[in-house]
Amino acid sequence: MNIMKKGFILVLFTLLLFSYNQAQNLPPVFGDEYAGKSFPDSRTRVYLTPQRIVWQSSGQGTLQNPGGLLEKGNNGQSELTDKQVCIMQSTGSEYPAILLDFGKEIQGGIQIVTSAKGANKPVKIRVRFGESVSEAMSEVGGAQGATNDHAMRDFYMEVPWLGVAEIGNSGFRFVRIDLAEPNATLSLKEINAVFTYRDIPYLGSFRSNDERLNRIWMTGAYTVHLNMQEYLWDGIKRDRLVWLGDLHPEVMTISTVFGNNEVVPKSLDLARDITPLPNWMNGMAAYSLWWIIIHRDWYYYQGDLSYLREQQKYLTDLLNLLFTKVDASGQEKLDGGGRFLDWPSSPNEKGVDAGLQALMIMTFESGAELCTLLGDAALSKKCTETANLMKKRVPDHNQLKQAAALMAISGIMPAKKADKDVLSVGGAKNFSTFYGYYMLEAQALAGNYTGAMKNIRDYWGGMLDMGATSFWEDFDIEWMKNAAPIDELVPEEKKDIHADFGAYCYKNLRHSLCHGWASGPTAWMSKHILGVQVVEPGCKVLRIEPHLGDLEWVEGTFPTPHGVVHISHRKGTDGNMETKIKVPEGVRIIQ
Repeated sequence: MNIMKKGFILVLFTLLLFSYNQAQNLPPVFGDEYAGKSFPDSRTRVYLTPQRIVWQSSGQGTLQNPGGLLEKGNNGQSELTDKQVCIMQSTGSEYPAILLDFGKEIQGGIQIVTSAKGANKPVKIRVRFGESVSEAMSEVGGAQGATNDHAMRDFYMEVPWLGVAEIGNSGFRFVRIDLAEPNATLSLKEINAVFTYRDIPYLGSFRSNDERLNRIWMTGAYTVHLNMQEYLWDGIKRDRLVWLGDLHPEVMTISTVFGNNEVVPKSLDLARDITPLPNWMNGMAAYSLWWIIIHRDWYYYQGDLSYLREQQKYLTDLLNLLFTKVDASGQEKLDGGGRFLDWPSSPNEKGVDAGLQALMIMTFESGAELCTLLGDAALSKKCTETANLMKKRVPDHNQLKQAAALMAISGIMPAKKADKDVLSVGGAKNFSTFYGYYMLEAQALAGNYTGAMKNIRDYWGGMLDMGATSFWEDFDIEWMKNAAPIDELVPEEKKDIHADFGAYCYKNLRHSLCHGWASGPTAWMSKHILGVQVVEPGCKVLRIEPHLGDLEWVEGTFPTPHGVVHISHRKGTDGNMETKIKVPEGVRIIQ
């Protein structure tokens, strides 16, 4: 009996241990010493073969068969054969180097597979990652401003003889490899990019007869996808952080393309948990405002009331703090961490003041909706009263497009006036990658869909013309004049669009060429061209109101908690629009 009892207890313990380890994604041999000290990785990774050789060093016999690196290998496996091996040989004065292009911006590192040729010892190399050709060819520091901030992109390492080494964790498209020691031989069987990403489907889609708009939509989606790492980052090379204001365009794009994904609440909760009140998120008052606005929009798209209830205590305390930042006349008095909308607007202090007034109104209106949903009628009423008080003050936008956009969205400036007087002036001139989304939204409110579509083609399309495969931290259409694209060596007579421009935190090569806050056109085109607008939380009711402008047809899909909606619009020869919609059960359409 005792033996049976002991056996039963042992079996039970083994089953419990196995269940625990399975929950932690650990093999069953791991014990409870790892309890609370392990966490799963929700990402996956694949290995990518280089697409082309951009550049290679000159010199007799120092680099043999570089084209072999463009052939798919045997999945990173070392071999004794020297077939298709690239040989790098240095002398006392010549150090061979090669620059590879992996075809698109990715997040991850590289895998270097070596073969048998050469001495039986490690070989020292230098690795340089770059989002552009010029960055991969640059030195750290100096006039061009290349850095190792946030992620190492320029370093030395040793690779084994007849083995495999994996290194790197950055955002890049290009990789330069230099042999870094004299009189050495390195036999390279493969150099693969290690692409780390969330393996999730693109549930939303957008297609039209304008391939430029199609590419812009997909590039915005891909830009955010790259930044959906363990948390929702701002950039994959630099600013690998959770920035709350920057998250709003990303969250709108995620809702449009991927639907519900745990990276959003995980990131919102991180910001909440590391920011005890009365501190401001990311040290900026405006970013705490965006936390409230994001929660409002996330709830409308996903309809998760239980998750919203988890925010009630912090939301209530934050709103009560914000009430103290409005004076008796309705003027906002935000302080701490700087008065910030986005970087390009920073010199225009009067315009920033106007933008913050409008952003506070948007915040209190979002807060009123959330408090009603959470059953706090008194707090909802106070939010509405405060927003109405603030609307009595109409500040001077000072010709700042960021401010005029928020003033139109908040209702303190007629959208048509904001568009005519400010937003449409100069077209895409003075647009910004972050606030461009709100400029487009304000133009839609003004009914200027054609003007907004032109700005999308000119501004975000301009980045594509410059070789972008993801959208950038900042961009100015003036930079394009006599500039070489990022995927070429820059001729002496041309401007380097990556190294010669930028300001604030993104000077020169420090500039991130993959920033999620630049994805706004993706969400905008699905909302206003395809015409999908969320009317009731959880997408229970959608309004389909397309604005094709000069397009002949558009079709696409939109994810909801109930399933994917399929939509197509096509202009007939008589000028009328034919619309077809297929909806899942649980979704009602109004037109």
